[in-house]
Amino acid sequence: MSDKSKKWSDNSTGKFYVDDQCIDCDACRTEAPDNFTRNDDHGYSFVFKQPSTPEEEIRSKAAMEACPVEAIGNDG
Repeated sequence: MSDKSKKWSDNSTGKFYVDDQCIDCDACRTEAPDNFTRNDDHGYSFVFKQPSTPEEEIRSKAAMEACPVEAIGNDG
């Protein structure tokens, strides 16, 4: 389960976030490429843009479900 206290500082402000459990598997970036990206220097994903449309919201939730280590959280 994701831990809000361990989320990456790269995450944009909002309800979705990625924490330090991320294993850089690419699942979230595949599910929601308009909202998740990779920190190339340190090898993890983060939310670079919070969902702003119903479709992005659905895709971000799908990314959360697809995460094999449950590193994506939703405070909403």
